[in-house]
Formats: sequence, structure tokens, C-alpha cells
Amino acid sequence: MSFQLTCPYEIIQISPIWVGFVSKRNTSLLDFVFCTHYDTVYNSFLKQSVVFALGFVTPPFLASSLIRRVYTLKSNFILSLIFPFVDRSVTYSERKDGSIHAEHPLTRPRAAGAGSSPPPETPIAPHPLPGSTPRPHPHSAGRRKFGVVVRLDNTCNMSDCEDDPAVFSSNTLPSDLRFMATVANGYLGTRVYGDIMHINGVYNGENSDSCRADVPSTVNARLTIPGESALKETYTLNTRTGVFCCITETQDFKVIQQIFAHRTKVHLMVLTITLERLTISKEQFTVQIKSSFVPHSQNIDFVTGPDFMGAMYIYGQTLTPEVKGAARQSVHMISMPLSESLTLLPKEQRNSWVFLTSVADTADQAKGCFVEGQTLVQLNQLYSSHVAAWAALWKQSSINIRGCRRLNQALYGCLYYLFSALPPLKPTDFQYIGLSPGGLSNGGNGEDYHGHVFWDQETWMYPNVLVFYPELARTLLKNRIRTLPAAKCIAGQQGYMGAKYPWESAVSGFEVCNEDVYGLKEIHINGDISFAFQQYFYFTQDLEFFQKDGGWDVVSSIAEFWSSRVTWNPSEECYDIIGVMPPDEYQSDVTNSAYTAVVAKYSLQFATELASHLKVTVPSEWMKIAEKIKVPFDPVKQYHPEFDGYKSGDVVKQADVVLLGYPLTYPMSSQVRKNDLVIYEAVTDHDGPAMTWSMFAIGWLELKNVSQAQQQLSKCHSNIQEPFKVWSENADGSGAVNFLTGMGGFLQTMLFGYTGFRIMKNYLHFDPIIPDDVGELWITGINYLGNKLQFKFSTEKVTIVLIRPCGLQQSALEVVLSDSGKSFVLNEGQPVSFLLERGTIQSKCLAAASELSTKL
Repeated sequence: MSFQLTCPYEIIQISPIWVGFVSKRNTSLLDFVFCTHYDTVYNSFLKQSVVFALGFVTPPFLASSLIRRVYTLKSNFILSLIFPFVDRSVTYSERKDGSIHAEHPLTRPRAAGAGSSPPPETPIAPHPLPGSTPRPHPHSAGRRKFGVVVRLDNTCNMSDCEDDPAVFSSNTLPSDLRFMATVANGYLGTRVYGDIMHINGVYNGENSDSCRADVPSTVNARLTIPGESALKETYTLNTRTGVFCCITETQDFKVIQQIFAHRTKVHLMVLTITLERLTISKEQFTVQIKSSFVPHSQNIDFVTGPDFMGAMYIYGQTLTPEVKGAARQSVHMISMPLSESLTLLPKEQRNSWVFLTSVADTADQAKGCFVEGQTLVQLNQLYSSHVAAWAALWKQSSINIRGCRRLNQALYGCLYYLFSALPPLKPTDFQYIGLSPGGLSNGGNGEDYHGHVFWDQETWMYPNVLVFYPELARTLLKNRIRTLPAAKCIAGQQGYMGAKYPWESAVSGFEVCNEDVYGLKEIHINGDISFAFQQYFYFTQDLEFFQKDGGWDVVSSIAEFWSSRVTWNPSEECYDIIGVMPPDEYQSDVTNSAYTAVVAKYSLQFATELASHLKVTVPSEWMKIAEKIKVPFDPVKQYHPEFDGYKSGDVVKQADVVLLGYPLTYPMSSQVRKNDLVIYEAVTDHDGPAMTWSMFAIGWLELKNVSQAQQQLSKCHSNIQEPFKVWSENADGSGAVNFLTGMGGFLQTMLFGYTGFRIMKNYLHFDPIIPDDVGELWITGINYLGNKLQFKFSTEKVTIVLIRPCGLQQSALEVVLSDSGKSFVLNEGQPVSFLLERGTIQSKCLAAASELSTKL
């Protein structure tokens, strides 16, 4: 059920229970849709019935229309709309789809020049800067006051959030502060209460000494209350809003500290502190602030410049460029200095202070962003615009499992940390470098792989990004296009044609791994990158990206590399790939790694296929080589040896051969697939990295062995560190932290394991299996061929809804079931349901063209 309201206000979610309204200058229809998932509604609106209404700060017509009561009954809920303070000028009507429509004279169509114009932008949740006073509300005249109190603020309310699986709260911090929550936006990132921030693409150190450059954190502030010992502290990461919050309560006062990296104003890092009186008293209340900030860095030669608008200004350059002779990178930072203390005066019931930091690579940009941030503060829109951006992100992409809170928490955590490491959906003013295993907040000198980009991006994180946000997947691929000249240089230096991508890359695109063996031997990175380009093309059919934006140059250069890297073996009449390190990094110099062979084969085949689309001529030898590349197979034991000479029983570091089944979908029988899983599950290092067990789980789900899959998936929970669901690389807490690689594998279990999704050349395959303890799996926002889809999978049935069509006739979709032969056209907003069965989602035009081609 949805409540649809036509008015000059934008509804945004401030927290899981409170909603805010921001006026808009247009009068376009706005939808406020209640989530239809039980766990979200139940947890967002509390276990008992709740009434909340607008008043005090809203015009009468809006306030009168929004009193709602939500009842929750086990796994169902009833939503009733009640209007006890009805404004008779508002017209209510029920639409054909059952939704309620409210119309006010201000928003009805009118003749040109008639009536008054919509009210101007209206700020919400006033929080003055130090020394300022709240301005009167521009629409205060004529406001009504009702007996129901509404909260329109930006503070945390723990009782509202304690049952929300997207909100992680604790009365204590982790004993190992590496597992603190992080806040990031794709450009800036920091570990909460950490001393440093990191900037996308800013590295210091030459070649293998390259690491993310440390920038001193301006938001690491710890608050204390003099003379108070009986304090209640609560630390909360709200993944719905992208905000970390610490609430400290005494008997009479509340202190609220919030930290966030603004989701769309990516150059801004924000710290807010709010003091609130809980009782009727007139005593003065003071908190002391201890900040770790010093204007120095071990990687950047910061100097202090003149203050800007009362804020501190420092700037400098990295000490050593990544490539000898290259320019050093510049950093400019403007930040509002933290006071040593803040005081709530006797006459004040509540007051808030905003401490803004702006970071950019030029002085003008840093100053411009700081001014923009201060303007948003004055308009009381800094926080609301950040929260609205996160709300939009979640609305377009979510995974929910009904009835399994622990799994839901893990999913929200994984998606939050992955989205935090990515840039906004809209074009940005900076060159995004890519996803590193520890995310943007980690990766300093000697930790978390130095912030470098590996195969982890393309193989483990990228598939989740692609199915939700192809435009962000494209951003990741564009960085590989940008660094293609460096990859060609590396190939030439090693004596090969085409392009050879580095095992670890940073800003330059040259090799920055601190051990030569990986850069020289772990060449499957080339195939991983080509496969990512292939998946992008199959999922989007975006040929222009390859024609005009450089995609073809990468694909063809990688194919050219493989054609020069193989060696003909006359005795076996096949092509060998000699002297490589497979994904199993316990092996460093093998011949014919099965995984490397398959991605090399695919690289050559895709390049040839893409060339035909682009009407480009490529060497015919590419397909001949692809057909003859040796992929080891034991016909007696019916399994794939990891490489030539692999001894059964040898310990394997991590997922390797099992990747042939997924994501590579290499052709094999079910029995061979099972044998690969059984053999390698038994010998894979139990202390290996987190992402491995997800791939085994997907394999078992593919074979419909649910119990075995669940057993493998349960191993992943050992890597989730409480209370903020930060993943460690290894189960014992060692290795990289905020380990996006492990999170990416885990998310793929939901997106490709339970659903059976496979991205194929002309269709999206599905073959779902839902365990009884999962019940229902909801996935919103799969973006296939530009069409946004929502899926509901239960143990017995599948429901698909086209929630936003592409708009292009050639991208109109249909569902075709494999066993029954039934087909359904997907029309916007019309659910299609069928019993659990495998099938495909495909373009009607592509399917028709394929059928015609077959007949001809």
C-alpha cells in the first residue's frame, strides 16, 4: 500500500521512525511508499502501534493529512490512514490501485497567473551555528498546533532503532579499534574515532612503497562531562542514513555526537554536537571536547594558510609521487576548529553545533565546497540532503530476508560498506580510482593492502555493483580504461603484446605490489578485467561504451596479450600457459592453471564476439587459440585439477577451481561440478580469506544441496566483527579490516546463489532455491537492460515486478520458464508470479531476432 500526496514538499526519512518534509519549488507528484517487507515495517515503526503526525512546523494542509497508525501482526501488517484533523480544503480519493490521493488547492492545476506561487524552500530541523540564533520559520503565520508532537530533528533515538536490522548499536566500542565503523562517500573516508582520513586517489610513495596518504582527521573528537560518573553511552551506526552517532545521557542532559561523510557533497566531512536538556531545569551544562587533530601528516607536507571564513586552512603536497618524475598530489583542507568545550546556557532547551571540513585538490575547490556546506548549514539542509541521498540509494537497491534478523544485519552491513566506498550516482568532479579490499577508510602505510586495487574489485565486489548500478560498474571499468597506457607499457617491458594489468594498482596504473612474484606471475588479473567488461556488455548491451569510451581498446589489448602469452605444446596439440600463479597463492610457478586458462579463453572469445558487433577485424588466430587453450581435466576422477601436476590433497589457499562453475559458468556436468566442490572443500585452508566459503555455498545451491550450502555460508559469520558488522579478512580477526572482498562474496551468495542468477549473452538466467529458514528473499533494484526489477522469492513461488521500465522498445522484457514453457510479458507495476522454476528474463526484441536468425 502506498500513500500518495500531491504537495510542494519532499518527504525524506530522517530516521527509521521520523519523517521530514522539505519544500520543493515545483508541484510534481511525490510518492511516499511504505515498505511492504514485514521486518522493515515492524522494526521501523516499533513493535506496538504508533501514531505520529505533523504539526508546529508545517502548513495546515500538510499537517492535517498525515496522521498514521501502524499495526503489526506477526508477519503481516495493516496500515490505516486516519485524519482526525481534516483540513476541508484537502480532497481525498482512492485510486484504482487502492492508494490514497490527497489534493490541496495549492497543488491543483490552475490557469496561468491564477493563485499564489508555491512557497519557497523551507528548512527543517533548525540547528544554529555557534553564536547564531534560529531564524523564524518562513511559514509560521497561520500554523496550527495540534496535541500530537512530532519530531523533525536529526538526532538519534535508540528506542526507535533498536530492532531495526539496519541500525547497529552498542553500549561499548570494540576492544580492537580496527573494527570501528567507517563513514565514507567514495571521495573521503575515515574510521570513526581514528586519527586519519583518506582521499580517493591520493597516494604517497614510489612504486611498491605507494600507500594511501594520511590526512589528519578533524572529526575524531571525544566528549566528556565534568563531574559526571553515572553516564549512559550508546554508539550507533545507522546504515540507512550513513551516520555514526554517540549518545551520552546523564539524569538531566543528553549529548549527541554525529559523524558523516556527506553522500553527495563528497568534499565534506561533518561532525555535529547537540546538547539537550531532558528535565525542566535552568542550570548551565558544559561538555569538554578532546580532539586528536594536529595539522601534520607523515605523507603530506602540510603548511598553514590564512583562515577562511573563520575556519582553519592547511594545504600541502604528497612527499613522493608514485612514478618517478610525476607531479606530487595536492591536498587543501578547510575545517571549522573544534572548541575546547560547549555550553548549553540556562535559557536554552537545546542547541547544536556543526563543525564542517572541506577537502579538495585545489584551494578554490576546497573554499567553494566549504561555502556550499555552510550555506546548507544555514538553510538547515546539510544533514537532510545527506540522509535523502542515502534514502534514495536504499530505495533503488536493497536485499531483505524475511524472518532472519542476523542475516539481514549482515546484508545491511555489507551493502552499506560497499556503497560507502563508491562515488555518488551522479557525475562527480573527481577521477574515481576504484575499490580496494579495505575500502576507502583504510589502506595506510603497512595496512589493508595499502589501499591498492586488485582482482578483488572485478571478481568479488563488481558483480554486486553491476546488477544494481550499471552506471557505477561503468565507472569502475573506466578506471581500467584510464590506466590502459600503463598496462601496455607493462606488457612491453615483460616481452608481450597488448596490455598486462598490474596485480596491484593505485593512481598511475603501474605495478605497486611490494613482491615481484605477484606482478609477474598472477596474470589472471587480465582475464578478470576482461570478464568484467564482458559481464557489463551482456547485462547492459551498451555498445557505445565500447565504441566511443575506450572499452574496446581494453578488451582487444587483453586478447592480444593472451595471444602472445600462450605456448604451443605439439605433443598434446594444445596451447599451454606456463609459469603462472593461480588464485591459490600457495602455488607460484605452475603450468596451465585451470582458472587462468578459462579466463584467458574467455578473453579471446569475447574480443572476437565484440569485434563482430563493432564491425572490426581481428586476427582469426584468437579463436583458434581460445579453442586450444588447455584446461586441465581428469577423466578418471571426473574433476578439474588446479593445474598440470596438481596432487590430490594438496592444501589450497582460497577459492580457485570452484570459480569455474561460478562466476565463469564454464561448461561441465553436474557430477563434475559436485566433484570439484567436494575435492576442494576438503583441502581449502580453513583459515583462508573470507570470500572463499561464499563460492562453495553458491556451488552447492546450484546443485540444490541446501544443507551443504548453509554450512558453508555459516562460516562467513565468523569474519563479521561486532558491534558494527565490520568484516575481517580472516576468521581470527587478522588480515585486512572492513574487508570488502569478503562482503562482496557474501552478497553474491544472496544475489547469485539463492536466486540462481547468471548473466548470459542474451538473457538473465534464474534458478532459485530458498531454504526454509530464509523464508522469503526480496531483492529490489536489479537493473537489467536499463529496466529496474523487484524480485520476491519464497520456498514455493517467484514474483517479479517491473518497477521502472527502460523506455526503449528494444529493451522491453519477458519472462520465459524453462520447464513449463510459459512466458510472461513484464509491464510496469504489474506483478508476475509463478511456482518456483528456472527460467530466463530477456529482451523481447533480442529473443525475436534470435528466433528469426535460427529459422534462417
